[in-house]
Amino acid sequence: MTVAVKLERRILKMPEGTTFKYQELSINQEEYPAATKAIERLIKKGLISRASTGVFYKPRQTVFGSLKPKEEELLRPFLFNGNRRIAYITGTSLYNRMKLTTQVPKNIKLATRDKRIVTKVGNIQVSSVKSYADVTNDNYALMELLDVLKDFKIIPDTNKTQTINILLQSIKKLSDKDKEKLIKVAIKYPPRVRALLGALLNKLNPEETFIQLKKSINPLTYFVFGITKEQLSTIENWNIR
Repeated sequence: MTVAVKLERRILKMPEGTTFKYQELSINQEEYPAATKAIERLIKKGLISRASTGVFYKPRQTVFGSLKPKEEELLRPFLFNGNRRIAYITGTSLYNRMKLTTQVPKNIKLATRDKRIVTKVGNIQVSSVKSYADVTNDNYALMELLDVLKDFKIIPDTNKTQTINILLQSIKKLSDKDKEKLIKVAIKYPPRVRALLGALLNKLNPEETFIQLKKSINPLTYFVFGITKEQLSTIENWNIR
């Protein structure tokens, strides 16, 4: 069986909307030249489309024509290594998804520990920032919350009261185990993040002292967020202004 036939059969079995790279097609090193030509022919046939350099997708066919996958699926090759998550979407795109801002960014930022990413997916410029911890399937959602705390003062067009309420609701939904993980990852973030997290956790659990977070913060340092006691009643316990 030729490389072209093998590739076409594999791609035909893929669900519509799937994004993939060469590495996910089970191609041997010596088959790459033939695979490259086969991919180009499949693009011309309209079976697949190119998302960016080395990244392709199988369009979803509708009565309105071929549709691209959703943004998250287009970025999947950069977010995962196989099934292992190595990055997550951060910045304004994340804050828009969390309904903290109405701004829709032209550029998307991915947080990852080691891999530097600079690419274009369709008309969207994609770049990376260094994450504060190794990204995993278990912790990336917690790191998204911590990124909101880190960027609290610079999220565009946000309402601070609304942001605090959304954060409180998001943290409240976490299991006790995930709250412990959240604190553990927060220790790797800047002190202002740990202080704001402490104030939010304190609001939800007034009886707890959150010693691990308290000990990680200099008691003489003050953190300016522009938050009032009416917005978050526990700020004085965490030296927040």
